[in-house]
Amino acid sequence: MAITRRNILFAGGIGPLVAHRLSIAQPTATIRRVGWLTVGPEASVASLLAVLKKGMTDLGWQEGKNIEYRIVYADSDMNRLDASATDLLNQKVDVILVGSAPTARAIQRATKTIPIVMANIANPDGNGLVASLAKPGRNVTGIANLYDEVLGKLVAVLHEAAPSSRRVAILLNETNPLHPAFWIASRDACAALGLAALRVVASTPAQLATAVEEIVRQRSQAVVVVADAMYYTERVKLQELMQTIRLPAAYVLREHVVAGGLLSYGADLIANYRRAATLVDKILKGAKPADLPVEQATAFDLVINLKTAKALGLTIPQTLLLRAGEVIQ
Repeated sequence: MAITRRNILFAGGIGPLVAHRLSIAQPTATIRRVGWLTVGPEASVASLLAVLKKGMTDLGWQEGKNIEYRIVYADSDMNRLDASATDLLNQKVDVILVGSAPTARAIQRATKTIPIVMANIANPDGNGLVASLAKPGRNVTGIANLYDEVLGKLVAVLHEAAPSSRRVAILLNETNPLHPAFWIASRDACAALGLAALRVVASTPAQLATAVEEIVRQRSQAVVVVADAMYYTERVKLQELMQTIRLPAAYVLREHVVAGGLLSYGADLIANYRRAATLVDKILKGAKPADLPVEQATAFDLVINLKTAKALGLTIPQTLLLRAGEVIQ
């Protein structure tokens, strides 16, 4: 083919111009960033992160294409929460997920503008995170759990499973802003059943062993472990310690029973994080937290570990087993 001036113009000038126009017509998709501040180390919350990501994928968000996740782990050190919150904000996230009252408060201290979604917070209106459940009024919305009410039912279930246990240790984390409400709810539930409630405190992982020793010193016959982010992340270590004293122990969170605890009664964490994904999705699409009423957890399950019951020499009543949503053999 003969080389003409027209060929040269096309090859040297018009071609690149067309390519430039094509590149303009196909812009790169905007990537949104979801942050998450968590008390525990990475391994302890991996399953919950997987649930969140699966929920976001089902809603059309593809990791690396239009969404990224920025996770900051406090590694069970409550003193690191404020610095960790600042670290997360420096990563320019669009919305932040939190799963405990201490992390929610740390983030709220750090920002009054970036939307915050609670995945599993007890009484957020009572502890000042939102103005009310119906009208949050701030930059926070999400899923609320009425753990103080759940504790009353948990004490009753433990009493059914171990009716001869009259002295019940209540394990509390004093760095958790909800611990006074947890103590009152547990104490009152015990009193209603004629049981003695014994206050035991463990506020750091290093204090867990001492707390278990205190449970024994107070001649406890059973244990209630309240819902707490540190206890959740340290659940394997906590179970190892609890097994040394061979007492029936009840928990709010199912994951403690999977780790070897006797029984649990409380909200389904997996369901809560799955639902939280839908709220994150709405906010990324333009909704404001103040306009999204805080939802209350609706799925509550009784979980019983029969293997643990057998090791403790307990026979779980058939009526209790029939009410259980899950029985671990």
